[in-house]
Amino acid sequence: MKVEKTKLPGVVVLSPKVHGDERGFFMETFNQATFANLGLPDEFVQDNHSRSSYGVLRGLHFQYPQWQGKLVRVLNGEIFDVAVDVRADSPTFGQWVGVTLSADNKQQLYVPSGYAHGFCVTSELADVVYKCTSLYKPEDDTGIRWDDPDVNISWPIENPTVSEKDQGAGRLRDIHIQ
Repeated sequence: MKVEKTKLPGVVVLSPKVHGDERGFFMETFNQATFANLGLPDEFVQDNHSRSSYGVLRGLHFQYPQWQGKLVRVLNGEIFDVAVDVRADSPTFGQWVGVTLSADNKQQLYVPSGYAHGFCVTSELADVVYKCTSLYKPEDDTGIRWDDPDVNISWPIENPTVSEKDQGAGRLRDIHIQ
């Protein structure tokens, strides 16, 4: 597995080895020993799957105080996947990184604890799956606005479809995390 660091500490793009021929392909998307050797979390406790249509934007979500790291990949379609550093004491606080994940490029993004996560769908339909390092706790579920001007994410679509919950999220400057 190839690991590419991003400008944000701990956020990495993973490219699995793909073995393909005329029949299709095979790839290993997670191996506990490989992840441990790479210094990545090797214990995930929950898997999630979402399906969204073109223009849907989900996020920017995170859990606090029970943080949740995520290993994200796309089974069908394409997304623009984003991580935002929400750790108040971090030198990269408020910075973001975005990558295109697709069924074609087969890349994964690891978003560690301390980061908000979100994505928008750039294909007709996208199936997104992600492994989580801790269980979902509704009482710890929070987020920041997808269009927070202080973060200033360059989303690749205009006028996204956003849930009422995500539309009502607060701004990064109003979040108080220890």
